[in-house]
Amino acid sequence: MLDTLYTFFRSMGFYKLFNGDVAVWKYLIMYVIVGVLVYLAIVKQFEPLLLLPIAVGMLLTNLPGTEMFHMEYFISNDPEFEFNVLKILNPSGGSEAGLLDLLYLGVKLGIYPSLIFIGIGAMTDFTPLISNPKSLLMGAGAQLGVFVAFSGALMSGVFTIAEAASIGIIGGADGPTAILVTKTLAPHLLGAIAIAAYSYMALIPLIQPPIMKLLTTDKERRIKMTALRPVSQLEKVIFPILVTAVVCWIVPTAGPLIGALMFGNLLTVCGCTGRLSGVVQNGLMNAITVFLGISVGATATAENFLSLQTLLIIVLGLTAFCISTAGGLLTAKIMNVISGGKINPLIGSAGVSAVPMAARVSQKEGQKVDPTNFLLMHAMGPNVAGVIGSAVAAGFLLALIPH
Repeated sequence: MLDTLYTFFRSMGFYKLFNGDVAVWKYLIMYVIVGVLVYLAIVKQFEPLLLLPIAVGMLLTNLPGTEMFHMEYFISNDPEFEFNVLKILNPSGGSEAGLLDLLYLGVKLGIYPSLIFIGIGAMTDFTPLISNPKSLLMGAGAQLGVFVAFSGALMSGVFTIAEAASIGIIGGADGPTAILVTKTLAPHLLGAIAIAAYSYMALIPLIQPPIMKLLTTDKERRIKMTALRPVSQLEKVIFPILVTAVVCWIVPTAGPLIGALMFGNLLTVCGCTGRLSGVVQNGLMNAITVFLGISVGATATAENFLSLQTLLIIVLGLTAFCISTAGGLLTAKIMNVISGGKINPLIGSAGVSAVPMAARVSQKEGQKVDPTNFLLMHAMGPNVAGVIGSAVAAGFLLALIPH
């Protein structure tokens, strides 16, 4: 009887918390981080649809004894290690997969990010970009932070070129894109990079306004832009097909993201697949968001999350985000000069990929100096261009760096 009780005691999470291979203080810090994410999601309403699942995934993976996630099944320092899906799915093969192991397969195999992009495409209105194609330049300018942060991470000497690319993509302000690049190039950094990416996206209303005020004048912020031209149904249908073909001809590795994004948009604009568009925007999008968040959170284990690398990722991610905002603003300022003062530079900050939050910030900052100035639709052009730009930047990095 005593042996049975002792065996049960040794199997308890409390026992493993204080007698495991990981120091108890590391677990306690992770629980504090979980609490902060839950607070931001529920109380502050910062990206709750993703921060809350990520927090739950972090909690579950840091509860000793639950054995729900095994990082060693997916990555290893052994040069001869080969990821094998069948070994995870088949317990007789020697591994007993936990719940989070099975959910993480959608990340490891690149399924979740592309499915999320189908939903994003179905919910995105590309009309402002089609009406004003010059917005693409602002979306491209807002990718500056990606390559600056990539260079900074590489020059730090702390990260490999693959890790640096994964950190740089935070500057695109696109969570699924950051996840796809990181799971391919540096899966051991997935938790830190995903949390940084989504946290900064949620903090756009706090991060961008000071930069916008610093880089624009009061006169520039007062510029009123002319109404966008109407866009025909034919243009709306041709656009996603044309963009998919052109981007994949230039950067084939961007195909999974761009193809999924434009397919989702085509479902909405074609006018004959409303049921599919509705399912993608609601049921599919919500389900994949839950699976993606929990899976990403599961990678933030106490062993690999609490490190100097994580601290540097947070700093470099914020730097990338700020520089991307500045890049979009400066591009818009140049375009304003060329156009003879017809473009409000504030819309350039919306070139980051956070749709539609970044466009709303542009609108809000414009109305602070002139309540009659309506920039939202003009800002949506660079905003949706940023979605395309971040996917292209990700494809470029994946093509550039061997994996």
